[in-house]
Amino acid sequence: MNKLGLIIKREYLTRVTRRSFILATLLTPLAFALFFVIVGVIFSYESDDSKRIAIIDEGNMLEKKMRDENNLFFKFVDTELDILKKNFDDFDYDGILVIPPIKDIMTKDHTVYYYSDKQPTLDVETLIRSRVRNSIRNYKIDQLELQRDQLEAINTKISLEPEPINESGEDASKITGAIAAVIGGVMGMIMYMTVFIYGMMVMRSVMEEKTNRIVEVMISSVKPFQLMLGKIIGVGAVGLTQVAIWAILIPSIGFLVQIIFGFNSSPNMPLPTEGAEINPDDAQAMAAMVLAELQSQDWLMILPLFILYFLGGYFLYSSLFAAVGSAMGDDLGEGQALTIPITIPVILAFYIMFVAIQAPNSSLAVFSSIFPLFSPIVMPARLAFGPPIWEVLLSVAVLIGTSIFFVWLSGRIYRVGILMYGKKVSIKELGKWMFYKD
Repeated sequence: MNKLGLIIKREYLTRVTRRSFILATLLTPLAFALFFVIVGVIFSYESDDSKRIAIIDEGNMLEKKMRDENNLFFKFVDTELDILKKNFDDFDYDGILVIPPIKDIMTKDHTVYYYSDKQPTLDVETLIRSRVRNSIRNYKIDQLELQRDQLEAINTKISLEPEPINESGEDASKITGAIAAVIGGVMGMIMYMTVFIYGMMVMRSVMEEKTNRIVEVMISSVKPFQLMLGKIIGVGAVGLTQVAIWAILIPSIGFLVQIIFGFNSSPNMPLPTEGAEINPDDAQAMAAMVLAELQSQDWLMILPLFILYFLGGYFLYSSLFAAVGSAMGDDLGEGQALTIPITIPVILAFYIMFVAIQAPNSSLAVFSSIFPLFSPIVMPARLAFGPPIWEVLLSVAVLIGTSIFFVWLSGRIYRVGILMYGKKVSIKELGKWMFYKD
């Protein structure tokens, strides 16, 4: 046991003191913050390409009313189209919009014409269609002598408010499902990334020691299973350290970004009281609802289970990656066929996670959250939806049992493959190594 501790300590200290680890741990949150700032700037960018458009309203339907917006300026003219086209270069216009009269007031389709030597961009075309549609709608309302307030009353906005049948039932707000979906998606994504990143890290570590012949010296002092287990635990501790640092740095940097760029981060945001009417169009009220919903989640259950699934999934897949790494030689291309059976379940679980978020109680979601190769990714995505306790307990028990089995099985492969050189290994060959006698 003392030797196992020394191996774990060596793996951990060797990796956390590397410059690459320190830089990746510190720069990754900064990279995320920079990415979101750039995306925010891009989406908030307003084009400085102004357009002046002359409008010929042949049916006199718009009453010379078209609101300017986003560097798009409209001007109604009484000049004939042929004259405008002939002397277009003399006018300070970028295009000519011709609106023919409507022959049938009941028609739903109407074509307008835009004359320009340059194809209108997508944003300009969308704004023109929107402005003309609204103006013609108002024209039809006046021609049919309809009441605008009555028409507005027809458009009813429906909000779904979940309510329990019994007093002991679960109470939920209108955004409970959306918040649970976001939490589940984030947790599932973290599981997917960590299983791949740190599982592959274990495989590369095994390959490096094998190709450098360091392992031959180490095997003389410790058993192969101890070496593999110590490597898995050590790299796993490195992963948890990195995730813990990110959990502190990313929210902190995000908070600083909000302050620097002038976002509202006031902690005195009012929380909605029970039974209070909330206007969904009010951004501040909606943010308060989101904060209240996050606070109502059972984090005392979600976070420990997330860590448990992280450890179970990590031990399961990293042991398989360690076994594959021990079977690889100097040629990395030979080992690609061995990693495919490991990566396929991870990728499938990632896609099943999205189905589980949309339908957390479906048969596929329930099965995948119990099946041990899928559960480390799928079940964390369901935790925010409150799955039945028996499903969680069964899933955890199956995952722990399967992880122990795969660690033992991988150890059988590792003890043979770590000292084998110069031989191309197949999946069939790995199956034979499992039954070799000590």
